[in-house]
Amino acid sequence: MKKILIIEDEKVLAEMYKEKLEREGFEVILAFNVKEGIESAKRERPDVILLDILLAGENGIDFLRKQKENQEIFQIPVIAFSNYDDPRAKKEAKELGAKEYLIKTNYTPTQIIEKIKSILKQIE
Repeated sequence: MKKILIIEDEKVLAEMYKEKLEREGFEVILAFNVKEGIESAKRERPDVILLDILLAGENGIDFLRKQKENQEIFQIPVIAFSNYDDPRAKKEAKELGAKEYLIKTNYTPTQIIEKIKSILKQIE
């Protein structure tokens, strides 16, 4: 069973994605901030991380920087998803290793799940 870590501070949204991904057969771990996300990634070793960019406190870009510096988790693919449609944030996220930068309002949850499956196929 493939494992997905969702780092999202909007609990309702995180729970909705968790439920949908579990129905698709994934194991899902939730983290609500950067610190929890790093700890969960180290402990759980997910196959993919779904990362919100706009988080309370440290943001998704901070997470990507910390992930890149950490030998244990730097190789885990990240899909950034956010309503923050900023070209600089997109560029920085990609430079820090994000495989995708998706604008939440442009994708249905089903389409996001398809992106996750596509990334998983690329790394198998």
